[in-house]
Amino acid sequence: MKDLEFLDKSLNFVDKLLIVMKTKGVHNHLNPSSRFDNLYHLAEVSLQNYLSDLPAVYASTSGKQVVTFNDFFSNKFLIIQTIRKGITYRFFDQIKSVLPFTDMEWADYLNLSLKTLQRHKNDNDFYFKPIHTEKIIELAEVTHYGREVFGSREKFHQWLTTPSYALGNMTPAYLLHDSYGKDLVLAELNRIAHGIFA
Repeated sequence: MKDLEFLDKSLNFVDKLLIVMKTKGVHNHLNPSSRFDNLYHLAEVSLQNYLSDLPAVYASTSGKQVVTFNDFFSNKFLIIQTIRKGITYRFFDQIKSVLPFTDMEWADYLNLSLKTLQRHKNDNDFYFKPIHTEKIIELAEVTHYGREVFGSREKFHQWLTTPSYALGNMTPAYLLHDSYGKDLVLAELNRIAHGIFA
C-alpha cells in the first residue's frame, strides 16, 4: 500500500515539477514526451511492485532487480501468473495512463459498462478477473510494441485509428477486440518494423 501511495505522490511531483520548469522557461529544453516518459517509468515501477507479490515467478526473471515491460512481455510464464492472479485497479490505472485509450474504449474492450469499470476505481481490494486481465495485458503489449515501432505514442495512436489496407481496411484498434485480431495487429507492426509495407 505504501508503494501505491508513493506512486501517487510521484505522479503529483512530476506534474508540479513540469509546471515549475515550464514557468521558468526550462520547458524549451524538454522533450515534449517527457511527461509521458515519466508516466511510463512509473508504470514500470508499478509493474515491479505488482510482480513482487508473485515470488515463484518473480524469481524466474534471472535475478534481475528491475523487470521492464520488455522483460515482462517476453516471459510468458510471468504473463500467465499475472492473468491468473488478476491485476488491481490501481495497477490498471498506471497501465491506462500510458495507453492511448479512453475510459469508454477500455470499457468496450473489456466488455464492461463504463459505470462498472469506474465503480471499482476506489476499491483497494478489487482484482480484475483473468479474462479482463488478459485483455489489459494484450492491449499493453500491442501499445508497448507500437510505441517502439513508431517512436511515439501519438504516431502509434494515429496508425491505430486509421483504416489499414493490410488489415482488410479495418482500423487496428477495431481488431484489438479479440486475440486473433491482436495477433494480426502485432504481425502488421512487425512488418512495419522491418520495412515491409502492404
